[in-house]
Amino acid sequence: MGPTTGPLTARLAIMGVVVCITQIAAVSQITLFGAHADVVPIVVALCGLLLGSLPGAVIGFACGFFVDCALIQTMGLSSLLYLSIGYGAGRLRELRDPQAAVVPAVVGGAATAIVTVGYSLMQFMLGTPVAVTGLLIGQIIVTILVNTLLSLPVYAGVRRWLVPVLPDDPRRRRRRAQTTRLSPLSRA
Repeated sequence: MGPTTGPLTARLAIMGVVVCITQIAAVSQITLFGAHADVVPIVVALCGLLLGSLPGAVIGFACGFFVDCALIQTMGLSSLLYLSIGYGAGRLRELRDPQAAVVPAVVGGAATAIVTVGYSLMQFMLGTPVAVTGLLIGQIIVTILVNTLLSLPVYAGVRRWLVPVLPDDPRRRRRRAQTTRLSPLSRA
């Protein structure tokens, strides 16, 4: 355990509770183009993207459990989906270390697609009567597009909140040190 584990855990817990309560109380009440935005999967995926697979999975499970308890839903469905997107985004960071500016939007859109389609499929498999119509598919597509657009400002907020306690990444330090040299001949 590093010296920043305590503050990082505290900041993740505060952020998770605030995001879940804000989603349930306010954001889910706003309709954009016939669909509702969902910031919880965006925040979970971006935490995984910033921190890695294990913290992403933990924050995903915690947020999913909180949402399931608050909305009195089938326990474990949201936890499983959020856990998987937090872990997947963290593995993307660990394996590929994406640096492009569009990565948060792509990850946010993919996380939303996994959560909305996955939740619908799981409800169908559990026997909940769901009418699959063009309206439902249209709402899923609009939700994915709205969340993709929301991913960039949410990323800025999540990053600003977590920057003081982010663990130092030796790969970025090494990359930054290599780019400051003028030429390979200057080593001599």
